Amino acid sequence: MTHEQDIESIVGQFYASLCRFALSLTRNEVEACDLTEQTFFRFARRSHQIRDTKKIRCWLYTTLRREFLQSLRAETSHLTIELRPEIHDIPSFTDEVARALDAKTVFKTLSQIESAFRTPVELFYVGEMSYLEIAESLKIPVGTVMSRISSGKDQLKTILVATTEGKRAKAISFGKRSTSRAMK
Repeated sequence: MTHEQDIESIVGQFYASLCRFALSLTRNEVEACDLTEQTFFRFARRSHQIRDTKKIRCWLYTTLRREFLQSLRAETSHLTIELRPEIHDIPSFTDEVARALDAKTVFKTLSQIESAFRTPVELFYVGEMSYLEIAESLKIPVGTVMSRISSGKDQLKTILVATTEGKRAKAISFGKRSTSRAMK
């Protein structure tokens, strides 16, 4: 197996999970794909420097996270242009976009937990990394990783319950208004 075949194999093995992790960070599909591609570009250029092949996954996730943080820093020094519907064409929804709405809801909810807990939760659930890999990536003890994931899950549960109860209350309130109008 050549070096190029090794790289292809690693890209095939980790691309989807790395892209999901990038999406959880950027909350933008195009940016997530770009970030994933940049990570694999760096991997292709530096793969010969990695001595322990068991740590490739951790290296990829750490590199992607660093690329993301670097892009945030660069973003603050560049102007951004806002899409304005009254000027620009509004994109239409495809079936694929409709299927992705649930994922967007999950990522939106995930973005509401405290950042100290969010990253370990994202690495564990989205990145499918082990506690040890997360600890190595974030340079924190494994016990801290476990504690942060637990606290992050508690926050997610609280947010989801509050969101669900809010939607249920709106539905009940709407139903009462419709019934009271029908009776008048």
